[in-house]
Amino acid sequence: MIELPESRNLVQQINETLKGKKIQNVTANKSPHKFVWFNCDPESYHGLLTGKSILYAAAYGGMVEIQVEDIRLVFHEGVNMRYYFPGEELPEKHQLHIEFDDFSSFVCSVQMYGALLALSEGQTDAYNECAREKPSPFSDDFNQSYFLSLLNNEGIKLSAKAFLATKQRIPGLGNGVLQDILFNARVHPKRKMNTLSDDELTSLFNSIKSTLFEMTINGGRDTEKDLFGCSGAYRTILSAKTAGKPCPVCGGAIIREAYLGGNVYYCPECQKLK
Repeated sequence: MIELPESRNLVQQINETLKGKKIQNVTANKSPHKFVWFNCDPESYHGLLTGKSILYAAAYGGMVEIQVEDIRLVFHEGVNMRYYFPGEELPEKHQLHIEFDDFSSFVCSVQMYGALLALSEGQTDAYNECAREKPSPFSDDFNQSYFLSLLNNEGIKLSAKAFLATKQRIPGLGNGVLQDILFNARVHPKRKMNTLSDDELTSLFNSIKSTLFEMTINGGRDTEKDLFGCSGAYRTILSAKTAGKPCPVCGGAIIREAYLGGNVYYCPECQKLK
């Protein structure tokens, strides 16, 4: 799933690779998927986009936006994006294929769920607008005071995972990047937020900023792919790749456990459940 580090890296690659390219053909929903959403008839995407050029891309939370003249393409977190050079073999199944006039291609596919929206001027998407409005952890506006303000009457009662990765409190911070953030802060994913001391809250805030920065400057996590199908260079501490392996700090086994609709990974020694 695309989260904050991957969206920023993808946008950089899209701006370097696709900017200025002219679209000559579009195929949407070639491989129907019941958990893929379009905001209008997929057959209309060809008419909306053909003949237009890529202006720029931007990242908001875990979403990627591509401005195609008067159309704003919005890709939610579950969309896998790939660029193919002219002559490269394309996948048989996909939900969006944009072919450029140099015969290179931008192909999007979805495994679990995702949205591929083509928004005309004046059209909005509530999920996307929320991510656009809230401060990014990479910005100065996302400071400790703002972070603590999220601990309202509802937030303070939640577990660390639920607080950080649900309800778009911090758009783009999902269950993937959450694992290393909590490990670096030495906070168990099931720990209730109202049990954290002031020092622990400061540590968690600092971990959000520093962990996301490290993930981003390394081109995303090693569990995710970039625009060219390459894994990110950030080596995850806690993920499916490291489950059952020794903790890099204490040497104990890293635990994988189902929790709140997904897996959490943690070291029971370094991240004690108090």
